[in-house]
Amino acid sequence: MTNQFTRLFRVAVVLVVTVLAAIVGWVLFYSVPSDLAELLGILLIIGTVVTALRFGGQLAESVFPTYDVAEVAVEGPITRDGGGGRIPGRGGGMPADDIVDQIDAASADENAEALVLKLNTPGGEVLPSDDIRRAAADFDGPTIAYATDTCASGGYWIASGCDELWAHDASIVGSIGVIGSSVNASELAEKVGISYERFAAGKYKDAGSVLKEPTDDERAYLQGLIDDYYDDFVERVAEGREMDPEAIRETEARVYLGEEAHELGLVDSLGTRDDVEDRLAELLDREEVSVREFTPQVSIADRLRGGAEGVAFAFGAGVASSFDVDDGFSFRH
Repeated sequence: MTNQFTRLFRVAVVLVVTVLAAIVGWVLFYSVPSDLAELLGILLIIGTVVTALRFGGQLAESVFPTYDVAEVAVEGPITRDGGGGRIPGRGGGMPADDIVDQIDAASADENAEALVLKLNTPGGEVLPSDDIRRAAADFDGPTIAYATDTCASGGYWIASGCDELWAHDASIVGSIGVIGSSVNASELAEKVGISYERFAAGKYKDAGSVLKEPTDDERAYLQGLIDDYYDDFVERVAEGREMDPEAIRETEARVYLGEEAHELGLVDSLGTRDDVEDRLAELLDREEVSVREFTPQVSIADRLRGGAEGVAFAFGAGVASSFDVDDGFSFRH
């Protein structure tokens, strides 16, 4: 059945359900009641018709689906709960578990034959990013990651789980690296009369504490953790993107505009959203595709929360994932 015929069937279903609901509403709420109930009856009729429209649309969508491609967006910093975290200016994003749920829903939907991951993220926490990457890699069908404004760090990690990565000429792509940081306030604490007393079990338990100067051994220990995370990052990207690990290391965690990223092999193709849909049509061997966005239910307040903060975080705080080692030292990739 062609998309045109499917749309006609959907419209017909909606109209039939609406007309039936209007007739039922008229009889139940207007024709039968006395004059005192007429005004309320009219309002109830309107409510019944609106409800029927929504129900009819859902019914038509389930009976005569018009889409064959699922789209899931990954926008803003990637965290387990979608919160802004402790970094000033860090915008909120969609909880990673919700994103995984939408990808799983697309996987279970027989109509979704391909998946588009729309990426606009500076990165995020390590494990949530990997959960999303794994969910995309498990999708049974063609998968394309599409970078809009920013696809950096954890966002690039996610993209490595897709068959192809597309970007705009001016998209920001890359930042394949890890950073560890901690505020060292030991001198300030000494000046204001604050002393640090250690009560810990284990030599490195308080490594990275903001109130003491790290020892050489602690610096080496924390740097070793960073190196291990970086090696894992490079290995996963190299495997997913089928690239030489040394070529990835040579990027030195820089970000690139889309065109240069394409030249370096970090991006498969450059193009617009229409180009991505043309490519999906080619992969599915049809003239055109229809895309449905899979999104969880989100309040208006939550939708407005991220915006400018996410952009500020991307360029101010860097591409970030973070977890704390008890006393403030954080790793970001």
